[in-house]
Amino acid sequence: MGEKEGYLPFPRSFETICIHNSQDPNQWISKAVVPHIVPTTVFKIGDPRLPLKYTYSRFGNPNRTILERTLTAINKAKYGLCFASGISALTAILSALKHGGHIVSCEDVSPETYEVFNNVAPNYGICATFTDVNHMENLCSAIRDNTKLIWVENPTYTTLKVADLCTIANVARNAKILLGVDNTFLTPYLQRPLDFGANIIMQSMTKYINGHSDVIMGCICTNDRELSDQLQLMQVASGLNPSPIDCYQVLRGLKTLNLRMDQYLKNSVTLANYLRQHPAVEKVIHPGLKTHPQHDLLKTQASGHSGILSFYLRGDLAQCEKFLKHLKVFTVAEMCGGVESTIQIPFTMSHKHWKRDTKKRLMISENLIRLSVGLENICDLICDIESALEVFKQEPNCQ
Repeated sequence: MGEKEGYLPFPRSFETICIHNSQDPNQWISKAVVPHIVPTTVFKIGDPRLPLKYTYSRFGNPNRTILERTLTAINKAKYGLCFASGISALTAILSALKHGGHIVSCEDVSPETYEVFNNVAPNYGICATFTDVNHMENLCSAIRDNTKLIWVENPTYTTLKVADLCTIANVARNAKILLGVDNTFLTPYLQRPLDFGANIIMQSMTKYINGHSDVIMGCICTNDRELSDQLQLMQVASGLNPSPIDCYQVLRGLKTLNLRMDQYLKNSVTLANYLRQHPAVEKVIHPGLKTHPQHDLLKTQASGHSGILSFYLRGDLAQCEKFLKHLKVFTVAEMCGGVESTIQIPFTMSHKHWKRDTKKRLMISENLIRLSVGLENICDLICDIESALEVFKQEPNCQ
């Protein structure tokens, strides 16, 4: 992948930064190569008159400091903050918009983000408009005098649309509003939105960055000092900070991020090409395929794609559910970005509470399947899918 196929080059020294940034063993008395876990809630104060780096773990903790500095470096940002979850990070962003603000968001956002913007934001006096941000006429017409933020998931959660970050950033800049990008699926290894004019990067580190399905955490990176100060106030004052142990685990996961992302990409492209040829499959959506409508755009602003793909089966909901039940290696779950492969039907799972007409407009139909392709042997994954599709094909409406 990378520059060999027309994508952007991979970030220089990414692996070295993840492994060594802010982790010099000489800074510890023990000279430990791996940073110590510091689970304490309180730190001893020697001289009350002198400023201290650490006093109470909600305000700051060595494990959080190391992780935040490393995330700042790999996102090519000036400031980085960790939060207890991706939703906590999103809530902190809401607080920075102030009462009476307005958000313009892409349509196919994650259900959690939709919940925050649609049901939580009004409690902050903030409303949101959902539109197709790739159509500039729609985007510009959605902007109001009180719009404070354009929000983009890149790619989007379910149908994996890729946004033109440079063009949207120009719109935001001309309107003097912020551009926030959810970079969860591509991570800073494959996409660095600040390079294209974004003001805020948010990532759910629960997914690929940690990568082992055992930690919930989010982060925000920015180059805006004032915005960073506002977000840090929310992080500390509202108790949105993560635990030291979780920070330790995410830092550990971060050290293999590039290796995992490389393999996710290989596995997902191989599986996507297999699915494209299968008679029971109507359509495959994978930004890494040339058939994706924004494939060329992706290559201008990313170094590759992750393990997320979606496809439509030729059948109804009952048949799709039967297909899922016959899988042995794939785990039926809404979670994604872990080492294990997962699969779901968004219509009845992640998006079950969405209105039917909204799902229809966004092409989230009963026969849409979303995969998070993991790190298992690709032959085992293909055999698992093939075996379940054989059962699927035997259904009368699948021919």
